[in-house]
Amino acid sequence: MARYALTDIHGCARTFRALVHEQLNLLKTDELYVLGDLVNKGPDSKGVIDFIMELQEQQYQVHCLRGNHDQMLLKAAKKGPKALSLTDTEKKLVLESFQIESFEDLPKKYRKFLKSLPYHLELPDYYLVHAGFNFTQDDIFADKDAMLNIRGYEVDWQRIDNKGLLHGHTPTALHSIKKSVAHKDQQLNLDAGCVYYRNAAYGNLIALNLDTQELYIQPNQDRPYPVARKS
Repeated sequence: MARYALTDIHGCARTFRALVHEQLNLLKTDELYVLGDLVNKGPDSKGVIDFIMELQEQQYQVHCLRGNHDQMLLKAAKKGPKALSLTDTEKKLVLESFQIESFEDLPKKYRKFLKSLPYHLELPDYYLVHAGFNFTQDDIFADKDAMLNIRGYEVDWQRIDNKGLLHGHTPTALHSIKKSVAHKDQQLNLDAGCVYYRNAAYGNLIALNLDTQELYIQPNQDRPYPVARKS
């Protein structure tokens, strides 16, 4: 059995499939943890969720967390496009992906899936979360906004039982992630900016083997699509 974590797929369904099938060769005895931001920005948000559902239906052990973009899409299904921090082009990509005219038309099965996503997971040796925790709060697990959006926080290791902390949310250059893994850093950001293929430092979807610390790197297979360069 192997355990893998990856994050911030952002609608790059082809890249996600390539990583799972060609790099990881995922087995039904393996565990795959996806740390949120399945949707938005990239070309095939629907395809990402469909692939996860397909794996789960086939009895693969795939566990997904909620990211800020998953939350945004869920809100947009109720409140319309104003709930989305996306460009008009990015909004269009999401609508085209689901083959809908408006966000309020998001099919029930996708709403149900997004609503089911937890904000964090605890493993025997790791905490998994999309963005992180607000360690200034009395109850770090009650601050849902922080788990989706926080950046630049200091970890109080005692409060997470000195376990490893894996997250995404902030696109990070691949060489920096490799360096953190090589240094055996207790906190690892696994967001290699897959959707931002126009940035030389980004454009990869990566998975970490939680036991061997091996990194699996899948360059973006979904290009070309209109996406702003990440500044």
